[in-house]
Amino acid sequence: MFEFRLRVELWEMEKRRMGWEDRPGYHYYGLCTVGGMISAGTTHLAITPLDVLKVHMQVNPIKYNSISSCITTLLREQGPSAFWRGWAGKLYGYGVQGGFRFGLYEYLKGFYSNLLRDSNRSFIYFVSSASAEVLANLALCPFEAIKVRVQTQPHFAKGLLDGFPKLYVTEGFSGFYRGLIPLWGRNLPFCMIMFSTFEHSVDLIYRRAVQRRKEDCSKLQQLGVTCLAGYAAGSVGSLVSNPADILVASLYNERTKSIKQAIKNIGFVNLFTRSLPIRVMLIGPVVTMQWLLYDTIKVLSGLPTSGEVRADSTAHKN
Repeated sequence: MFEFRLRVELWEMEKRRMGWEDRPGYHYYGLCTVGGMISAGTTHLAITPLDVLKVHMQVNPIKYNSISSCITTLLREQGPSAFWRGWAGKLYGYGVQGGFRFGLYEYLKGFYSNLLRDSNRSFIYFVSSASAEVLANLALCPFEAIKVRVQTQPHFAKGLLDGFPKLYVTEGFSGFYRGLIPLWGRNLPFCMIMFSTFEHSVDLIYRRAVQRRKEDCSKLQQLGVTCLAGYAAGSVGSLVSNPADILVASLYNERTKSIKQAIKNIGFVNLFTRSLPIRVMLIGPVVTMQWLLYDTIKVLSGLPTSGEVRADSTAHKN
């Protein structure tokens, strides 16, 4: 009995030393996970038509050489329903990814903050978001494999229910993860830049523009800051991740069998420019809505909005 009590006291001392006693409970991280699933899944579902245009322009730029030609061609050849192909992959796939992305990021940010006490905040944001996104993309990858095929190959499948077994029969388990590396290449830098930009934007807006503590602002004002920071985060992230996004679409459409061949076929310059305008148009508002819904769920649950606001004396460490 004495040995047990001694171990408990030692564990409590270790938690105080590491700063774990002040960390939020698991109910907080669970709420962040649910909020991430709802916000990411619903926003990606809403922009399915734009995603269909983007994917077609990426995999067949000669036939779909502009947004207007892509719209008219799809309407003429496949009808209005073509713009909602792949909706289930968007809702469920990106919902699962959003749960991992936001929930794990919140948890790992606290974990790495205590583990790497002398590191600057930018490094903490980068390593936390990258760690969360690695797992998030493992969950997303099978859904993305079906979604791209359903959108670009009308006769492949109608959706997830018939798409999953058909892909497994034709390509095996590896078919679901053939685009994992370029998916990581797209989403890891995007996620790292997105979270870091959001955190720094929130801090900058409160300290330089609002010039009031977050706690002194109304919930509506806090959500307004979330929208501004979210749009900045989405726009910057889309510029960084565009090349890998094109590679993902090309590989999953089966026009190329390897990353090297895909880059050769597409062209180095086209990796950065093809479908970029529509992707910026797509990602900026989507990320803004994700952060708005995510923080609205937190506010309605009695939690503060996202983003750290640091004192001026610590700002130079970033």
